[in-house]
Amino acid sequence: MSDALDNALDVDWEKGAGLVPAVIQDADTGAVLMLGYMNAAALDQTRESGLVTFWSRSKNRLWTKGETSGNVLRLVSVSLDCDRDTLLIQARPEGPVCHLGTPTCWGEETQGALGFLARLERIIADRQGADPETSYTARLFSQGVAKIAQKVGEEGVETALAAVGEGDDALTGEAADLIFHLMVLLRARGLGLGDVAKVLAQRHGG
Repeated sequence: MSDALDNALDVDWEKGAGLVPAVIQDADTGAVLMLGYMNAAALDQTRESGLVTFWSRSKNRLWTKGETSGNVLRLVSVSLDCDRDTLLIQARPEGPVCHLGTPTCWGEETQGALGFLARLERIIADRQGADPETSYTARLFSQGVAKIAQKVGEEGVETALAAVGEGDDALTGEAADLIFHLMVLLRARGLGLGDVAKVLAQRHGG
């Protein structure tokens, strides 16, 4: 069941003696980031502050992720499972999630290949304000929407030509170039792949 953040959740706190596991998922990539435990106070503070907060079993107190490192988890949504004893927290991480410096507590990545597109969007957004002399992406942004759109057109033609005259490696390479430049163009207009996905979902009844 989904949680509208201003509504109460009927969590079965008694089953786990006041604690329930909270699975943290990247709201954009779908990657499973970490597992923590929450009591009622931790859940309340998470929803009130917008920063994911746990009950630390080692510290025996409330603990907001990133309170020392600055690598916070910004809350997007909370869901409760069918047995009412496990929470799914969707959040957007600011920095590495694991204390070892990796994006997740299971290493580098836990989402499928398509999930990387959301990570790439973040990289593109970070490069938007970078020095055009040191970043190709920043240089694209500095040239303006018309130039980026022209580049998308060029990459589209090259992708089409590869599809009819070259092998799979060439086609996927050109398609990667096309998608990258399209993502830059969308970002330059204040949009993202999520906006495109919404249109596709509306068209196909998703």
